[in-house]
Amino acid sequence: MFVPLIDNKCCSKGPGVLFDRVNLTLGNTSILENISFTIDPGTIHCLIGPNGGGKTSLLRSLLGQMPHTGEIAISSPGPVVMGYVPQALDFDHTLPITVDDFMAMVCQGRPAFTGIKAVHRPSIDQALSRVGLTKKRKRILGQLSGGERQRLLLAQALLPFPNLLLMDEPMAGLDKDGGRMLNDLLMELKHQGVTIFWIHHDLKEVKAIADRVTCVNKGVLFSGQPGLVLSSQQILDAFSAR
Repeated sequence: MFVPLIDNKCCSKGPGVLFDRVNLTLGNTSILENISFTIDPGTIHCLIGPNGGGKTSLLRSLLGQMPHTGEIAISSPGPVVMGYVPQALDFDHTLPITVDDFMAMVCQGRPAFTGIKAVHRPSIDQALSRVGLTKKRKRILGQLSGGERQRLLLAQALLPFPNLLLMDEPMAGLDKDGGRMLNDLLMELKHQGVTIFWIHHDLKEVKAIADRVTCVNKGVLFSGQPGLVLSSQQILDAFSAR
């Protein structure tokens, strides 16, 4: 059973997100065109579409990392705390950084080699336990498998505990046990009111876990409840569109 990383009294629904006529052009190339849809508070919203269709660019626009036009508005009755899981952990494999060092760098200002501050240890312990890395915390990052590094990215996204979790294909590199762990974690987070925006490629998983799904290939091809919009013809049209 997942031990919540925040007090249950604080578990109101996370923020909602509005994308309104979002456009993104890099050089002479149009990446996103008139993207408009909403993410409801406290839901799991999956983003799908063909490779090169602009999914990661849209997520990075929400993070404030891409120069877009149009409006991206986050509505919340309180502070917004984002957690972010990128596609992969990019680092120098020769650096002698352990799992504990990495987690320390995420949540404290002083150098990692001085150790984890006592105030951060409970949340780090819980996050690593939740993703199954407790026994790996002294392992050098370069010695971790791809799936273990992906678990570590999930753990760091929980520090501080987010009410808006953004994920860019976090299933990459995870085995079946890792996939089950991730799904269990997401359902627990949703139960706690966290809003989850998830780039995903497994349409079966999307149907099983998402409240809503949006398909993007430059523009929005369709958006709605998975059971209603993920028909065979819709999928064929979406992934064969140019």
